[in-house]
Order: sequence, then C-alpha cells, then structure tokens
Amino acid sequence: MLQERGILVVEQELIRAAQSGDRDALISLLRKIETHVYRTAFYLLNNEQDALDASQEALIRIYSKIQSYEEKAQFKTWVQRIVTNICIDKFRRNKPSVSIEEHNLVFTGDHSVENEVMATYVAQDIHEAIDKLPDHHRAVVVLRYLQDFSYNEIADSLNLPLNTVKSYLFRARQQLQTLLQDYQKGGVRG
Repeated sequence: MLQERGILVVEQELIRAAQSGDRDALISLLRKIETHVYRTAFYLLNNEQDALDASQEALIRIYSKIQSYEEKAQFKTWVQRIVTNICIDKFRRNKPSVSIEEHNLVFTGDHSVENEVMATYVAQDIHEAIDKLPDHHRAVVVLRYLQDFSYNEIADSLNLPLNTVKSYLFRARQQLQTLLQDYQKGGVRG
C-alpha cells in the first residue's frame, strides 16, 4: 500500500511537471504508460498493426492534450478513455474483432497432450465467442476481464453510467455462455 501510494505521488509529480511544460517529464510519463496503451489497443483491435497505429495515435493525443487532464479522474482512467475511444473509432471504420491472448489454461492432474489440445480448443472457443460480441459488450469485457478495470473505471473510461456498464457485462456474460455452450455441443462456428 505504501509503495503504491509512492508510485502515485511520483506519477502525479510527473503529470504536474509535464503540464508545466517539462518535456522530459512528459516523455517519462509516456514511456511509463506505452505498454499499457498498446496492450489495451491490441486486446480491443486484435491486430498488431492496428494496435500499434492506435497506440501511437493515443500517445500523440496524450502528449498534445496533457494540459486538459484534470485530477478529477485517475490518470490511468483518463488514458484508458483516450485509447478506448480511438479503438472504438477504428471498430466503426473497420469492424474488426477483439481477441484475447492465448492463455495457458491450467488443468489439475497430469498435463497430457489431450489436455493441451483441449486447452487450445477452449481458448479458441473463448476467442471466437468474444469476437462475436457487439462492440460495446466487447469493450467492457476486455476492460473488465483482460485489463482488470473496476466497474467505476470502465464507466469513466467509456463515459457510460455505472448501471450501463453492469448491464453490458451481464448481457455479455450471458451471450458468452450461450455461445460457449453452442460450441461445446458442436454448434456452427463462424
């Protein structure tokens, strides 16, 4: 807790210095968040090149708009809103799909080839199910389950009421459950 508080103080000092025109502080701040920005863009856009483009656009926007940041919201929430809005604009233009990274699923018991094959199928099913969600549901799922944002942070990032975020997550989970059950029964994919 103390270390986290110390990190926030350093971040706030960098932000204030950047807003005062300290270019080195701004560059340090951008370097600190660039991985997070890219990761979010990649999760939302499911394409390395699009994620790189969106990340660059987001970092440029943060660079040029740092003066407009107010400490009413957390800095990471403000950054997330910028990245998410850029990605949503790309959704609307390209209609790509969101992906999750291939996570290694942990099975209890022995790790046989059969288990590894099953894990690959499960990850693929989850990937395909998330891809089929509507854009607004996909965005809240990515922020909640892949970026570990709280409901309030998602609401702030997407500029949505808290109850709308909860509703989107509830509906997205229902849709995912239905899709995954269909996959399990051998339903049609694609």
